[in-house]
Amino acid sequence: MVSFVLRRLVSLAVSLAVASVVIFFVLEVLPGDPARFMLGLNASPEALAALRSQLGLDAPVLVRFWDWAGGMMHGDFGISYTYRVPVAELIGARLWVSLPLAIYALALAMLIGIPLGALAASRRDTAVDFGTMGLAQVGIALPNFWFAMLLVLLFSVTLRWFSSGGFPGWEDPGAALAALTLPAIALALPQAAILARVMRSSLIDTLDEDYVRTARAKGLSRRQALWRHAFRNGLIPVLTIMGLQFSFLLAGAIIIENVFYLPGLGRLAFQAISSRDLIVVRSVVMILVFAVIVVTFLVDIGYAAIDPRLRRTVR
Repeated sequence: MVSFVLRRLVSLAVSLAVASVVIFFVLEVLPGDPARFMLGLNASPEALAALRSQLGLDAPVLVRFWDWAGGMMHGDFGISYTYRVPVAELIGARLWVSLPLAIYALALAMLIGIPLGALAASRRDTAVDFGTMGLAQVGIALPNFWFAMLLVLLFSVTLRWFSSGGFPGWEDPGAALAALTLPAIALALPQAAILARVMRSSLIDTLDEDYVRTARAKGLSRRQALWRHAFRNGLIPVLTIMGLQFSFLLAGAIIIENVFYLPGLGRLAFQAISSRDLIVVRSVVMILVFAVIVVTFLVDIGYAAIDPRLRRTVR
């Protein structure tokens, strides 16, 4: 197990190094000048040159890359061109909104999707199965931003149970969780539907395995064989989907954050792109890539814990 973890850690480090190079140089070739954006179209060449020097934009591209990459290794992401504060402070403040929102949404998706998928698999080809999968298909098809607006109309405007937007901060945890509840539900619905379908398919495939048939032949009911033998192995493809979902929920919640006016990473990235604040954009993207790679690493460890054979086969 130790050698397996070390191999995955080496792969993680290489992936991060490659990602940092790609992110930096892809953003460098994009058109637009941050200094000209900040000073306006009528700025004089002298003012533009002075601001580029102040921001470090006049340094050679390789020097700027090494400054940025080396700073990241020490937690220094540089200074925002627009806000003139450390990028790490901006990301840290926004991360405390996006990360709990992603965890909250994924937890709701798991609590809804996995039991529904297992229920559908245990009642295969019955009305329960067809009804559950029909609801899952509807959940996948519904746009989450449209569902978010329905939640606001029902629970904020009509019933007045929740705030329609904004984030009060974590000084009052109860109010903070309440502010994240509707966005988390809006994000969780399609993810729960996907988990339900994947869980059902995985369990049905697992129930056809020889070891499950052997357990049935020894006298176990279909339900007992499902929960005692099939469920654990059926979780393997579900873990993959959950890893992808968490990455999507963390990085792709920009529309929901705008619907509920949440100061998260997605909204920060959108504002930084609009203002040509490249150092914020690439730092946010790097943080999101890091999250994706770490989640993939944890999923691999979960695979190995569920199925020890993968410790020898995964390279």
